[in-house]
Amino acid sequence: MSEPAVPFGNYQFEIYLKGLAGTLPALPTSYKELESTAQQALSAEAFGYVAGGAGEEITVKANRAAFERWRIVPRMLVDVTERDLSTTVLGTDLPAPVMFAPVGVMSIVHDEAEKAVARAARELGLPMILSNAASNTMEDVATELQDTPRWFQLYWPTDNDLAVSFVGRAKDAGYRAIVVTLDTRLLAWRPRDLARAYLPFLKGEGVANYLQDPVFRKALDKSPEEDPQAAIGHWATLFSNPGLSWDDLAFLQDHTDLPIVLKGVLHPDDARKAVDAGVDGLIVSNHGGRQVDGAIAALEALPEIVDAVPGDFPVLFDSGIRTGADVFKAIALGARAVLVGRPYVWGLGLGGQEGVKQVLRSLLADFDLTLALSGYTKLSDVGQQALRRTDAL
Repeated sequence: MSEPAVPFGNYQFEIYLKGLAGTLPALPTSYKELESTAQQALSAEAFGYVAGGAGEEITVKANRAAFERWRIVPRMLVDVTERDLSTTVLGTDLPAPVMFAPVGVMSIVHDEAEKAVARAARELGLPMILSNAASNTMEDVATELQDTPRWFQLYWPTDNDLAVSFVGRAKDAGYRAIVVTLDTRLLAWRPRDLARAYLPFLKGEGVANYLQDPVFRKALDKSPEEDPQAAIGHWATLFSNPGLSWDDLAFLQDHTDLPIVLKGVLHPDDARKAVDAGVDGLIVSNHGGRQVDGAIAALEALPEIVDAVPGDFPVLFDSGIRTGADVFKAIALGARAVLVGRPYVWGLGLGGQEGVKQVLRSLLADFDLTLALSGYTKLSDVGQQALRRTDAL
């Protein structure tokens, strides 16, 4: 009989014991301090690109306010000595309901970019969703991940042959699902980036999967190595696809047997259309507030989406996760798992692979302790009864 897993929450004792020897955590253990430290350490362009949102960033603020409106109601005299945080999503086993969200152009915060994140994910055993707009190719990241579960996020290009090439490469590299991001039909108005005229793709950042793709390269008169600016110009004609419709999903389904997950769904009618279209899962997300200023908070949309789909249909959550309490609330409102983005990017920028590990270990410990202190030992018992809604902020 195998030994029970060491609780994630024990990470706090590791920190305290190291403190006795004079060693403090390398990075801040609260999100606010982590973000503030990253702002001081990174270039203004890089920090603004990651932290920024669309317009006046009302949606970014709304994502956080939505979490504050839900309050946890702890239960007492429950034996919480042993906890099981594990779950399974589309055949992917998770030691806890947390995945690395797809974040592009990570080379702007650290030279090793997604490779460093992949090594951290491998050590933690957490699945990684790799961005289509990564600074490293999907094949190179897969090498770093080894046997760690991974999904591939697709920005559906205007060239369907390129889309087919991407998903084919992803399957060959061991990615287990395709996450189609729906909300980036166009790039939004982002004042922080516009003030510095900063779009990293135009400088060759975040286009590795394109530059090494055979379909992309075949369309060029000269290789990207010979004429990099022409390659970037071609990328600009392909990246966003405002013409996509529900009918296009059948094309993708015809060209891959991997599960297809739609990211960016906020309306229950769209959730029902997705189920009718035969996709395999949904991610409730507003792109972290980066696309539509004044949009509904992702957490506000989550319960309606969960109610709109069959009970066993996988619904994941993205946009605004910062703490273990946030993870708890998203699970209580029906998410099978959550995606974490900005926090680990700050960890990457400040400490590379080890920075990513500390941020995720802290989040997992916080969630484990929140679960136990709220009176629960497994995810299946956590439902909306664990929360109360308040409009007092």
